[in-house]
Amino acid sequence: MSELGIHNLTIKSKRRAKRVGRGNGSGRGTYSGRGLKGQRARSGGRGGLKRKGLMQMLRSKPKVGGFKSKKPKFETVNLDHLQKHFEAGEKVDAKKLLSKGLILAPRPGVKILGTGVLSKKLTVFASAFSETAKEAILKAGGAAEVVAKKKRPANRHGN
Repeated sequence: MSELGIHNLTIKSKRRAKRVGRGNGSGRGTYSGRGLKGQRARSGGRGGLKRKGLMQMLRSKPKVGGFKSKKPKFETVNLDHLQKHFEAGEKVDAKKLLSKGLILAPRPGVKILGTGVLSKKLTVFASAFSETAKEAILKAGGAAEVVAKKKRPANRHGN
């Protein structure tokens, strides 16, 4: 294969410009592809969105209201998971839940939900409990203790 240079480059043919306003026989006479009246039919008339079809695309999108909460959501664990993964008399906290793979991260906090049945006596430490989960844990003879969230230190700039 020969080396690439200016002498052996091939130039691709360029598209010729539309010749408008050269009579009706050319196919682009009379209104020269500008339609009838209006701002865009006149010289200097432009406007709207530059990308063609963008306005239609925007119109077709649904209007979505509301906002995304910046407050972090708790990791959730159901009672049936506690029943399945822990032995009777065991203490359950965020570190143990993480090690068993029941939560992804202990950071925002853990909430215990009441789905399922719990028959084992467990001492559960979590950031929050649903009412049904708390009742079920206490009914099984265990304890449900709320772990206080650590306060972040105040910003030294006072914001």
